[in-house]
Amino acid sequence: MKVCIIRKAVVLLLPFLLSMPLEGLCQQRYRIGVCDWMMLKRQKLGEFLLTKTVGADGVEVDMGPLGKRPMFENRFRHVADADLFKRTADSLGVAVPSIAMSGFFAQNFITHYNYRALIEDCLQTMQLFHAKVAFLPLGGSGSEWMHPGVMRDELVSRLRVAGEMALQAGVVIGIRTGQGAKADIALLEEVGSEGIKVYYNLQDAVDGGRNPYKELRKLGRKRVCQIHASLTDSVTLDRDPRISLPRLRATLDKMKWQGWLVVERSRDASRVRDVKYNFSTNVACLKDVFGE
Repeated sequence: MKVCIIRKAVVLLLPFLLSMPLEGLCQQRYRIGVCDWMMLKRQKLGEFLLTKTVGADGVEVDMGPLGKRPMFENRFRHVADADLFKRTADSLGVAVPSIAMSGFFAQNFITHYNYRALIEDCLQTMQLFHAKVAFLPLGGSGSEWMHPGVMRDELVSRLRVAGEMALQAGVVIGIRTGQGAKADIALLEEVGSEGIKVYYNLQDAVDGGRNPYKELRKLGRKRVCQIHASLTDSVTLDRDPRISLPRLRATLDKMKWQGWLVVERSRDASRVRDVKYNFSTNVACLKDVFGE
């Protein structure tokens, strides 16, 4: 009798289950993304079709140039532009997992007078695209902050403010420091905000002669919000002996980490501007290793 009831329940539920999207049935552990600014499509509508063409699941959208401007050159402050981009992304099934403030590769986050407004601009853009991670590189902030002193104190203070802003918006800000895991953990502890995490970059570890697998294990699952899974331009990931993607997956599996692996570089130096070739090759390589 019980078996018959179960069978009837399965028959009744089957059409409903089959009609559900795959993500409704199981959570995909790893998803593969690309950076719009590195594909030469920063805030250009064609970035979504290109993302689809190279086989990625989503695209990290940049806030636009900063330079000496008081604000990012962000077209998404215009409602019509934001709506068009969102509808295009949805129609192609392309996600926007993160919003990048790449302007801080060149500008100093510690001394920029307008940093609160810039963070707020980024957070508002994230809400438009339902992105959960903001990428904040500290490449333009020099190295003085890496040691005790006024610059470090100011950085910690600003990151606390930014972290609280992120928490109020229900998102996190991932910082790229270029340091090792031990130094990043110390910085996160000083900041003391759940709104600030590490946006891990494989390139920094490999270029610095550090072991990325050990480094990720040391950082731990909860401190890493997203990963730039590419290296300095030389060859594409499938031909690069500097990284073992199966070992990277084994490391992340063991950590029980899940999230987005985003391709930034790893371009073939002999055809560095061949966007489709470089990004489709890297995406395919990552999907081969990290596919479910």
